Amino acid sequence: MATGGAPGPGAAHWATKVELTISCENLMDMDVFSKSDPLCALYINTGSHWYEFGRTEMILNCLNPKFAKKFVLDYYFEMVQRLKFCVYDIDNNTYDLDDDDFLGELECTLGQIVSNKQMTRSLLLKNKRPAGNGTITICAEEITDTRVANIEVSARKLDKKWLWWSDPFLEIFRQTETGWQLAHRTEVVYNNLSPIWRPFRISLRALCGGDVEKPIKVDCYDHHVNGSHDLIGTFKTTLAEMQVGTHISPVEFECISPKKLKKRNYKNSGVICVKSCQVVKEYTFLDYIMGGCQINFTIAIDCTGSNGDPRTPQSLHYINPEGYNEYLTAIWAVGNVIQDYDSNKMFPVFGFGAKVPPSFQVSHEFPINFNPTNPFCVGIEGVVQAYQECLPQLKLWGPTNFAPIINHVACFARQALRQNMASQYFVLLIITDGVITDMDHTRTAIVEASRLPMSIIIVGVGGADFSEMEFLDSDDKLLSSPRGDVAARDIVQFVPFRDFQGSSVALAQSVLAELPDQVSSFFNTYKLKPPNLFNDPDAS
Repeated sequence: MATGGAPGPGAAHWATKVELTISCENLMDMDVFSKSDPLCALYINTGSHWYEFGRTEMILNCLNPKFAKKFVLDYYFEMVQRLKFCVYDIDNNTYDLDDDDFLGELECTLGQIVSNKQMTRSLLLKNKRPAGNGTITICAEEITDTRVANIEVSARKLDKKWLWWSDPFLEIFRQTETGWQLAHRTEVVYNNLSPIWRPFRISLRALCGGDVEKPIKVDCYDHHVNGSHDLIGTFKTTLAEMQVGTHISPVEFECISPKKLKKRNYKNSGVICVKSCQVVKEYTFLDYIMGGCQINFTIAIDCTGSNGDPRTPQSLHYINPEGYNEYLTAIWAVGNVIQDYDSNKMFPVFGFGAKVPPSFQVSHEFPINFNPTNPFCVGIEGVVQAYQECLPQLKLWGPTNFAPIINHVACFARQALRQNMASQYFVLLIITDGVITDMDHTRTAIVEASRLPMSIIIVGVGGADFSEMEFLDSDDKLLSSPRGDVAARDIVQFVPFRDFQGSSVALAQSVLAELPDQVSSFFNTYKLKPPNLFNDPDAS
């Protein structure tokens, strides 16, 4: 779930959090042998620039998608907050949406959505003509309840839909005034009639509007690649029923197929088992920050030879007469935001991929101030100064290895986690120009770091192919290591600098959009309270 929507300079600081749910109907069919594979991207206008705030999941072969992923925005009554919802048919695995077919867009304000509560509008093409008969519906809901349900679900003896097996997944709906609204969609478990789905976390506002007695509908489908999923069965329940007895034994629900209901001796099409359903209060990012949690910010700078000789204007490390390059712009943009959450503003900064004095051996983890016992720079100004003084002393070399610096920061995050307090969270900013050389080791390092209080931001500078970085971002499914270990959560956010030329504000907002949710979801998963509430018995 993406969160964000900060006000501009001079805006009031009080905001209402609003959750947006997106669905579309009658989208244009851009594919020849199948239906379109839609995804919706949300853009926010900063005054002079549109920056991407977040994306829904992609849904295969579907012209009437109901997206499960929500957007959470700060709504400011006194501000005009311009939004743009763009729908694409995803044709490849690259992050760049310009490579995909455009299915239409809606430009509006958050105030319009909030005032309507549910708003349906026609999708338009870039020339403002209708995008066929396509429409988009946006539902808005104020967030006042921070409770979440942690749910574990399995099934047994589901109906076979193809020879000897089915590929089951669940869709969970909550009842609203306008009908059933999709709240969550599980992953598909292939070739299995007794699947165990991954545990998931869902807010009570999304699941049942905060009312544990409100009806919930669960549909079990057999997945088809062409989008014509077969309904295996369905049942209705409430959150209160799902919670009953789950501490002792699973709560079971018969999955009923409406088509088979009239058949003689029909019992069910399988049984859905709620193994665990625990409702807990979830603390927000601001709860942790205001409660004393410190954000520890580390910067890693790519000093490999592919950047070019820093003395020549063609180099990405060349500092122009105004005192800037893409590396410095990224450092200023992200650092100026994050430094507000670090009380001492002392930032460790490392380079990698260069030959370092005095021995001029290649190093993939050297402090840019050349002081291994004290690699800290004072404020973002100190980072900039150390970077400028470091460059002339290096021999840019290679290869481009990420794993050493990720493991370095992970070591400190691991120590912080052992304290069993939500007192420290670590953010690693990697600024790089090229292809990763130690991809397998990097994947392993990220998967291990996903279980620690740590996030990784990657900013790609220059015009290189960043498909590997986009793979690490893994928004659609969790990253796995070469050994098959799956990340506990998505901790990587990648953006190419070239998408934000001229707008450091938009760059910072884009790369930091997922960070608040990563911080709060990690500590909530480990049931760690904000430090100043740690010994407060009334804070549970």
